[in-house]
Amino acid sequence: MGMERGKVKFAVVGCGGISFSHFIGIERAPEAELAAVCDANESRAEEYGSKYGVKAYTDYGKLLADPNVETVCLCTPSGMHAEQTIQAAEAGKHVIVEKPMAISLSDADRMIEACEVMGVKLATIFPRRMSPASQFVKKLLDEGKLGRLSLCTGYVKFYRDQAYYDSAGWRGTWAMDGGGAMMNQGIHTIDLLQWLAGPVETLHGYARNILRDIEVEDTAVVSMQFKNGALGSIEATTTAYKQPDHRIVIHGDKGTIELTGDEITALDVIGETVHIPAFEPFSVVPDGHAAQIRDMALAIREDRPPVVTGHDGKRSLGIILGSYESQRSHREIILM
Repeated sequence: MGMERGKVKFAVVGCGGISFSHFIGIERAPEAELAAVCDANESRAEEYGSKYGVKAYTDYGKLLADPNVETVCLCTPSGMHAEQTIQAAEAGKHVIVEKPMAISLSDADRMIEACEVMGVKLATIFPRRMSPASQFVKKLLDEGKLGRLSLCTGYVKFYRDQAYYDSAGWRGTWAMDGGGAMMNQGIHTIDLLQWLAGPVETLHGYARNILRDIEVEDTAVVSMQFKNGALGSIEATTTAYKQPDHRIVIHGDKGTIELTGDEITALDVIGETVHIPAFEPFSVVPDGHAAQIRDMALAIREDRPPVVTGHDGKRSLGIILGSYESQRSHREIILM
């Protein structure tokens, strides 16, 4: 890769499963360039460094001291995000952090504050917001096409057997995964639901490990009241065999919208025919990441906030952590 002037230099930290989406995103964006990789595992760091012809680090502190790195993509276990984001901000680097941005709201606040104090940008990865179908639905709802909303529901039905949780030591733990079906698998749908239907005001949740031998929940049900007066619910599990992974259904006084995966599977408005355009093909992984990485490069060059900020990342986290708190305390949680 040439060192063309003006390209934003990215480093990928944590070369595990999700990192490939970040590598692809950096490669695709004309405004971005990969400058370094970092992984605690030396052979893995070297492997990716030589694959992309960039500097490989095993020491995160040394990576942050590299003046050639402007932005870090954190693809590390969730429990490490907060400290790594704060270290990056203190080194003057911008940060893109994988979901969940943190595993406590106080950590999320510390991350947001550190980046604001140091004048660096903080983006959180929510690639499903980038899909053409999601963007189209968001525009329709913002325009009031469904009128006053009444019931807004998110379904997260994954299947993860015990072997999945046993395959990596951090999976299914409070310390590093931060939660289960809601925090790991469900956060995308929960984020999308609150982004589309508006912020959540109060909630009551149940979250338990029913079938899997893990610390965190494999099944959760949450009832919510939105700020706009609508009611809603989330059903999340990693025990649903052969089900559509995620679905959102939104009802209002003028009609219904349903998203299954990232396709609009129902759009019915009373008394009118709404045309659903033919969208460009979109795969959340890696297209959504690529869109967010390109946006981050442009945000840095144009000095504007990224499309999904740290504050945005904190909202879905609040719903999930509020649900856990409700399960523990057996009471309703007020979010705002």
